Amino acid sequence: MRFILSFFYIFIFIQSYTQERNGEAFQKDYQVHIKKVPTPIKIDGFIQEDEWAGAKVINSLWQKFPDDKNKATRKTEVRTAYDDKYLYAAFTCYDSGKVFIQSLKRDFGHDGNDCVALILDPINTRNNGFFFIVNAFNAQSEDQLTVAGSDGLNFSWDQKWISATQRYADRWVAEIAIPFKTLRYAADKKTWGVNFLRVDTKTNEYGVWTNVPVNFPSYDLGYTGALIWDEAPPKPGSNAVLIPYAITQLEQNNQEQKNITHTPNAGFDAKIGLTSALNLDLTMNPDFSQVEVDNQVTNLSRFNIFFPERRTFFLENADLFSGFGIEPIRPFYSRKIGLDANGNKIPILFGARVSGNLAKNTRIGFMDMQTGRKDSYAPENYLALSIDQRVFKRSVIKGYVLNRQSFMRDDEKRNNPLNEFGRNAGLEFNYSDLAGKWGAWATYHHSFKPTITTANTYYSTGVNYNARNLSAIIDFTNVGTNYYADMGFIERIENYDALKDTVIRLGFKHMYNNFEYRIIPSSGKVSRYTLTAENYIVINPDNRFNERNTNLQFATQFKSTRNLNVSLSNSHVQLLFPISFTGATPIPIGEYKYNGLNINYQTDFRKPFSLTFAGGYGGFYNGTNASIRAGLTYRFPPKLTLNLNFQYNKLEFPEQYGSTELFLITQRTEINFSTKVFWTTFFQYNTQRNNININSRLQYRFKPMSDLFVVYTDNYFTDPFFTNKNRALVLKINYWLNL
Repeated sequence: MRFILSFFYIFIFIQSYTQERNGEAFQKDYQVHIKKVPTPIKIDGFIQEDEWAGAKVINSLWQKFPDDKNKATRKTEVRTAYDDKYLYAAFTCYDSGKVFIQSLKRDFGHDGNDCVALILDPINTRNNGFFFIVNAFNAQSEDQLTVAGSDGLNFSWDQKWISATQRYADRWVAEIAIPFKTLRYAADKKTWGVNFLRVDTKTNEYGVWTNVPVNFPSYDLGYTGALIWDEAPPKPGSNAVLIPYAITQLEQNNQEQKNITHTPNAGFDAKIGLTSALNLDLTMNPDFSQVEVDNQVTNLSRFNIFFPERRTFFLENADLFSGFGIEPIRPFYSRKIGLDANGNKIPILFGARVSGNLAKNTRIGFMDMQTGRKDSYAPENYLALSIDQRVFKRSVIKGYVLNRQSFMRDDEKRNNPLNEFGRNAGLEFNYSDLAGKWGAWATYHHSFKPTITTANTYYSTGVNYNARNLSAIIDFTNVGTNYYADMGFIERIENYDALKDTVIRLGFKHMYNNFEYRIIPSSGKVSRYTLTAENYIVINPDNRFNERNTNLQFATQFKSTRNLNVSLSNSHVQLLFPISFTGATPIPIGEYKYNGLNINYQTDFRKPFSLTFAGGYGGFYNGTNASIRAGLTYRFPPKLTLNLNFQYNKLEFPEQYGSTELFLITQRTEINFSTKVFWTTFFQYNTQRNNININSRLQYRFKPMSDLFVVYTDNYFTDPFFTNKNRALVLKINYWLNL
């Protein structure tokens, strides 16, 4: 294993010099000169002004999906300009006259929508940037881009900017104005990284200005062109925002036999630009009642499930804190702040965060949050500090320090001495060549707890390769039994013993590898075939075998957006602790080997009705698991979306270990009255959690970034059926003030 990794590391460093030269030459092939206009441009979706007449026109985009060897089917024209306050972009998208939109909600994203996007890298380091999206009905989305976040977007970064669209019989037009004060850049830098994106859902094409390889995201910062200024960009100026809120809540808790309570509250968030590249965020008594509830899942593993963070304050610049470690081992997991182990709210009194670029190649993140006491839950302070130093063009050396300090009473310290504090520190090196084709990482993490001095480290090393047809990941990780992450998430270190009804900590070593081969046909109805082989092996701290899961999958992705996946799995488990999935006699310790087959099919999501179906059958420890998953979606774009999902699992074991049937039914109704008024109702029925949840949220955006929310939440038992647990009605208003 060490020999293989050493070989990969040596090869990567040899490759880096060639890749960097190729990346620098890439911007020489894609350049656009931006000129200053004498008067502000009116953002109305019409581009007849004289100011646009002198702008250079980009009129050719490459396909990025389904293939990167062809030009986009439909023509797109892009123009850029600027004045003292705004960076402008105008898109003319030639079309059939009928656009496809899934939603009018802000931050809905770009997938599955006719939309355009502006990708900016003002510092031009190919590490950090901005993503501004507007769809054909003028619904906006924006996000910050990072190398660490290249696998996904959460659209948590919110800023005020201006856009307008107009639709015609043969085209649609979008105008965008980005205030300079919302961006972070050096005022003397006259070359920015830039790219222009168009999603044409009817042809199922992603078109980009530069020739982004098909195996990378369309917004990948490694493939930006050059935006060349005729003079130094204007100084961004100060950017300070205050967002106060007021809330009132009615709550009835029938489970605890409490009367209806009325709770008014208030607080604020503030955003202050400390420098042109560094932000200060403040929060006082934050409230997240308007945030969507978690999507419930059926958990058939032996461990806890990782639920994504949904609270906006913790999502902005999240990579500076949550980007350490690998999935599913994260030293920092923001859901530990302000929520207990069961997801119940713990009051956050106040918090502060500083994040951004300290220097051209240095990013910094600092966060401090203070929670209050709730019942027996003691007040806690959470502190996080991280530093990213860019090296080798797109590589990063980064370190962090985390500290959770509990303000426990003396009796609480005596009863739970390990809960008094938890501290973590770590150092990571993440390598990426300029093209993003080769990558590697090496990490070391240490935890500190009262009286613990051994088996308290976590480290990992690995390599990845991502080319047009082939991608691969190899990772080796070791987690000590006494490695604690009070502010993090470690999926399998806590093992539940169902016979003794207790949790036992046990460290582990794992080796994970994933190999994916893609075939991209040049013609026909199929856009790509994908064959994936995945293997996950777990070893106990004493080097004895614990578990292996092997999966083979063949996927067919059609140009019509249909998908067909077939997968085979083989599992070998040396079960260390008894476990029960039925409530009967726990499955005993021992060796288990079993196989499984799963088939998944999705129809064309662009049709008014679309369907997903998945079925699976196979062994499961000493029994069997039969599963059916189905989903039906009706869209009347862009106003209405109805979605119904059904999941059924039948677990059968030998008689003494019991059998059970698990149901998970969800239904979501989304009504978009306009780009300002939205109503979403989410129903979830989950027999495994014995819970029925109804969450209905009405949002009115009465001014840009200023909202009125009315939220109703209701929870019931599935057994006894529809017996109420609790319910709440919330009225909340927040207002965005530019200072």
